Amino acid sequence: MPAGFYPHDAKFLVAVDCIIFGFKNQELSILLTRRPVEPNKGEWSLMGGFMDENESLDKAAEKVLFRYTRQKGIYMEQVGAYGEVERDPGDRVVSVAYYALVRLEEFDTTLASAFDAKWVNIHQLPRLVFDHNRMVDDALQLLRFKVSLQPIIFEFFGGKFTLPSLQDLWEAIYQMPVDKRNFRKKIAAMGILDRLEIKDKSSSKRGAFYYTFNRQKYDEFIASGNRFSL
Repeated sequence: MPAGFYPHDAKFLVAVDCIIFGFKNQELSILLTRRPVEPNKGEWSLMGGFMDENESLDKAAEKVLFRYTRQKGIYMEQVGAYGEVERDPGDRVVSVAYYALVRLEEFDTTLASAFDAKWVNIHQLPRLVFDHNRMVDDALQLLRFKVSLQPIIFEFFGGKFTLPSLQDLWEAIYQMPVDKRNFRKKIAAMGILDRLEIKDKSSSKRGAFYYTFNRQKYDEFIASGNRFSL
């Protein structure tokens, strides 16, 4: 730690709060927990924790995400800082929010019971502690912006996905229907997916082919002066 050159300046706590998004059964959901301590003990809250003295904000967020998901390498991005003086009645706390995209098929459901947590549809959220509802709103707005410009939507899937499930996810994020033919035409035009020779037949006898996102094809697509748009 650096020497204390600012002995007369105020000291306060820095927290990270994580908006953990997951997609399943055509629903975009957020992982919530019952707050285990006062103030507001027992109320619904985002997953969070304090930044340690010797760690960065990103490392603190990774620590929180691993604690509640047991997954590493989760896609995450900083949403913003929240520093209203009385935002946390427990102390003077500045919180930095991150959103993260979790692959639900890899999520250990026993973790939810261990932390008194559950997945809640993004549009059925209860009142959360402090300014956490505002954080969720800001995170969803940023997620929508990034999904339209970068291929982060594929982070929700554990390697393979069908085009119907991809469209379902897009509609869940934006809360609006999209024309099936135009959606698939736009994806095909970019040439960034590889079709597998296996199908998902869980919803129909005909089934739907699985696809994977090809990072090399995407990089070549962008290097050629093209723009990702979804």
